[in-house]
Amino acid sequence: MTRHLPVGGGGSDLTRLVPDIATLRAGLESTGYLTDEGLATALFCAVRLPQPILLEGEAGVGKTQAAKSLARMLGTPLVRLQCYDGIEAAEALYEWNYPRQLLAIRLAEAEGTHLRESDLFGPDYLVERPLLQAVRHPGPLPVVLLIDEVDRADEEFEAFLFELLAEGAITIPEIGTVKAAVPPLAVLTSNRTRDLHDALKRRCLYHWIDYPGVARAAEIIRLHVPSAAEELTVGVAGAVQRLRSLDLQKPPGVAEAIDWVGALSLLGVSRLDPAVLGGTLGSALKYREDLDVAVDRGVAWVAGGD
Repeated sequence: MTRHLPVGGGGSDLTRLVPDIATLRAGLESTGYLTDEGLATALFCAVRLPQPILLEGEAGVGKTQAAKSLARMLGTPLVRLQCYDGIEAAEALYEWNYPRQLLAIRLAEAEGTHLRESDLFGPDYLVERPLLQAVRHPGPLPVVLLIDEVDRADEEFEAFLFELLAEGAITIPEIGTVKAAVPPLAVLTSNRTRDLHDALKRRCLYHWIDYPGVARAAEIIRLHVPSAAEELTVGVAGAVQRLRSLDLQKPPGVAEAIDWVGALSLLGVSRLDPAVLGGTLGSALKYREDLDVAVDRGVAWVAGGD
């Protein structure tokens, strides 16, 4: 018979902290994360319903940062599970503390006591991995559980997540079902390297994050590099947008734009021009082939010239 193990609601606290979309949007901005109305609305629904949310978009548009900023805004821990090809459930959920189990066996032998299997496979011998940490969090506020780049994992791992996303629970064969008293606020991200299963999407709210326009990108850069010259900030925002129009393996995102402005500011540059652009393109482009494409198009064009 399955045992349900209680762990710690958080609903009234979330209502107080996030009474409306405007408050959430302002709170995220206070952490340095700018949102548009669409993303703010989606995150508000995810927090207040609550319901897992899947954020998709190209690399570098701020999907991961959305979860980090949400946790900072709420003043709650962020638990991050970085997915990768070949990740297994045990790596994401838990493993047994074998050295401690062995020590318990030897101690029992020395004392002449008998240990049952259930004595060795209990909560005290679990080593928590991110998913179990999130479920066993006592509250009062839920943790923000970031399941990052879920598209890198395989379909079997996706299926493993269904119970957690739908019921706020996970099952450990030796113990039973661990159900969260305060279910985590789950944020899943995907770069769309492959299509996710419909069953996973049905359990989540969904929002696509697009690249920001030049004006919004400049706003974001200002927040992160406030000492940069205004002309440089706007120039880099425009240059990054032009680079994305080329046939690149990895178009630069907002994170690369911020890094680029930071590097140019360090060099004492106050405006983007071809003379300084070529030596710092590596802040925005991460493949030699992409650098070649940009140089062939012309550093003057990238900088905003003809």
